Amino acid sequence: MNMSSAVSRMSAALAVLAAVLMPCASNTPAQNEPGLEGAGDSTPLAQPPGQGQSAPPILVTLQDALERARKNDAQYLAAVGDAKIAREDRVQARAAMLPSVSDLTAFLNTQGTGVPDVAEGRFVTNDGVHVYRQWAVLHEDLSPNTYLMTGLHRAAAAEAIAKAKSEIARRGLTVTVTKTYYALAVAQRKYAAAQQSSDQGQRFFKVAQDQERAGQAAHSDVVKAEIQYRQQEQAFEEARLAMENARLDLAVLLFSTLNENFTVVDDMDSPQPLPSFSEVQTMAGRENPNLRVANESVHQASLDVSAAKGAFLPSLVIDADYGIEANHFALNSVWATHPQAGPVPALGYFLTASMTFPVWDWGTLRSKLHQTELKQEQARTSLSQTQRQLLSQLYASYNEASVARNAVESSRHTADLAAESLRLINLRYQAGESTALEVVDAQNTLTLARNTYADSELRYRVALASLQALTGNF
Repeated sequence: MNMSSAVSRMSAALAVLAAVLMPCASNTPAQNEPGLEGAGDSTPLAQPPGQGQSAPPILVTLQDALERARKNDAQYLAAVGDAKIAREDRVQARAAMLPSVSDLTAFLNTQGTGVPDVAEGRFVTNDGVHVYRQWAVLHEDLSPNTYLMTGLHRAAAAEAIAKAKSEIARRGLTVTVTKTYYALAVAQRKYAAAQQSSDQGQRFFKVAQDQERAGQAAHSDVVKAEIQYRQQEQAFEEARLAMENARLDLAVLLFSTLNENFTVVDDMDSPQPLPSFSEVQTMAGRENPNLRVANESVHQASLDVSAAKGAFLPSLVIDADYGIEANHFALNSVWATHPQAGPVPALGYFLTASMTFPVWDWGTLRSKLHQTELKQEQARTSLSQTQRQLLSQLYASYNEASVARNAVESSRHTADLAAESLRLINLRYQAGESTALEVVDAQNTLTLARNTYADSELRYRVALASLQALTGNF
C-alpha cells in the first residue's frame, strides 16, 4: 500500500476524532467548577458493551430479532396504538346507540311570599317553598345516525383501516429488520472471506519468497505477492469495519439500550421456497393491507354519504323520568296547594317525546351530501389506483425474487469453481507451471465469487421479505 496515502488517511481520521472530542474536553472544566453543577449538563453517552465483556453474547435468530424490534420501534408502536384507539372509538359508537340511564337528585329552595295562607313560593314554576326531586332518567336519541347505524359502521371501518395500517407498519418493519439482520450475516461472511484471503495472500507471499530463494521464481513474483498480501490485509480491515457498522445498525433496532454483545444465526444456506405466481397473486388479493385500507376507505366514504342522506330524515328524542317531585322527600306527600287532600302518592313517572323535522337550512344539508359524494368518488379512484399499483409491485417483487433465487444457485456454483481453480493454480505455481499473476487473479476471483454469493443470498432474503410484505407470510 502507498505510504503517503496511508499517512493522509490516518491524518484525516485523527482530525475527525479531534473534532468530536474537543467539545467534550472544553465542557469538562466548566462542569467541574464550583457553582456550575447544573449549568451545561448534557446526557452522557454510555459506551456500548462490546465483545470483550465477560458475559456471553446473546444468540439472536431472525424471529427473535423481529420480536425485539416490535417492542422498540416507535413507528410500529404508534400504529398499534392507533389501532387500539380506533377499537375504543367503535366501542363508544356502539354504546352511543343504546339508551342512557342517569340519576338526578335536586332540592329547590324557593323564597316564600311572606303571607301565611299562601303555601307557594315566589316562583310560580314551583308548587311549594321546598321541592324535592329524585329521578331515574332514561334518555334515547333516535337520530338518523342511530337507526341507520352509520356511526357504528363508520367506526368499525375506521378500526379496520387502523388495523390494516398497523399491519403495514409491521410488515415494513419486518423488511427493515430482515435486510439489516442478513446484512450483518453477509458482513460476517465477507469478514471471514477477507480473513481467508489475507491468510492465502500471506501463504503465497511466503511461497514466492521460498521459490525466489530456491531460484525457481523471479523477484517480480515476490513483489507481486507482497502487493497482493498488503491489499488483502487492507481489505480485511475494511471488512471488519463493515461488520461492526452492520452490527451497530442492527443493535439500534433490537435493543432499547445500545448493545453490541450479540451474534446472529446465519441461516442463509437453508433453502426457502418461492411459491408460484398464481398462489402469490391470490394471497395478495386476500391479505394485502394497502388494498384493505383502500377498500375500507371506500366503505367509510359510502357510510358518510348515507349519514348525509340520513340528515334529511326526522329525529326523535325520548326522555322517561321515574321518581318523585314533591314538597317532602317521601313516597307520600301533602301537596302545598291541596293540603286538605292529605298524603297522596308522590312516586310516579312522566314521558317526554319530541320529533324534529328539517325544513330549511339554506342548502347546508344538500351541500354536505354533495361533499360526501365527491369524497366517495375520490376513494373509489384511490382504490383503483391501489389495485393497479399492487399488481405492478407484485410482478416486480416476484420477478426480483425469482432472479435472486437463480443468482444464489449460480453464484454458489461459481464460488465452488473459484475455490477449486485457486487450489489447482497454487499447485501449478509450486510446480513452476503457473505465474504469480495467475495466482493473484485466482485469489481475487475467489474473493469476488464469495462476496457475490453472500450478496446474492442477502438479495434473495430481502426480495422474499418484500414479497411477503405484499402477500403475507408463506
